[in-house]
Amino acid sequence: MAIGTTAPDAVLTTDSNVLVRSAQSVGGLLRSLARRPSGLAGLILVTFFVLLSAVGPLFVPGNLQPDVTAIYAAPSAAHPLGTDSQGRDVLDQVLLGGRTLLIIAVIAAGMSTLIAVTLGASAAFLGGVVDAIIVAVTDMWLTIPQFPLLAVLAGFIHFTNPSFMAVIIGVLTWPSLTRAVRAQVLSLRQRDYVEAARALDLGTRRIIFSEILPNMMAYIAINFSLGMVAAIYFQTALYFLGFAPLAGNNWGIMINLAWVQGAIFFQQSIWYILAPVTAIALFSIGLVTLTRALEEIFNPRLRGNLS
Repeated sequence: MAIGTTAPDAVLTTDSNVLVRSAQSVGGLLRSLARRPSGLAGLILVTFFVLLSAVGPLFVPGNLQPDVTAIYAAPSAAHPLGTDSQGRDVLDQVLLGGRTLLIIAVIAAGMSTLIAVTLGASAAFLGGVVDAIIVAVTDMWLTIPQFPLLAVLAGFIHFTNPSFMAVIIGVLTWPSLTRAVRAQVLSLRQRDYVEAARALDLGTRRIIFSEILPNMMAYIAINFSLGMVAAIYFQTALYFLGFAPLAGNNWGIMINLAWVQGAIFFQQSIWYILAPVTAIALFSIGLVTLTRALEEIFNPRLRGNLS
């Protein structure tokens, strides 16, 4: 074999080892979650609602037709959760209503996490004037009430584009995580491997993104999940108060329509009110319990004795 070339068998072996280690890591994580009933329940809930939002709309017509002969019908075989004020099936609306909320939550949490990680890591690692400016801006931003500001912005900006709403929510919710990331990086920058990287003059960007942040991925993932919960609550509140366009189908719009169209005055419409509220609550509980279990797994100070 010529010098400077790599044997195909060696490449395949390396790739196989990486895949094996990845599979072992995922398997170990699942086994750790299985030892924590709340964490396993959270994983099941999150997986269920993600699959429900991804697959459910495939079995439901996108444009639900009103049926004036079945207004506020009680649960039955034809309508397991009853119908709404227009005679539309509530279960179909639940199946359609999760996708937009979850997509916006993922984008908003990703935007917030990206801003927070970039600013927090830069402030802690660079220090000096950069740190002082970022900390000052973060502290100032923390004093601004997030949801009232979001509601005011909704009065001037029509959130007709879900992605735009997600970006706005993400831009408003980064400060708390920024402070936490800064504290974590201040601790990690004292580690031997970071000092060695600095002595080798590997560059600030490489040290931050290759040496420090990979050791914080579990912590970042946990805060990403909490960011999703906050984004879901923000969206639901906007739709419920009518600050976002009531177009399409999602759980927040269902709650708004149930309120303004008088569903609370009809005993048979109880599931029209409870169905979206229950879906939001269960998904949020699943995320929080899963996040708590992951924190116990990845944080040695919280980790219990694993059998």
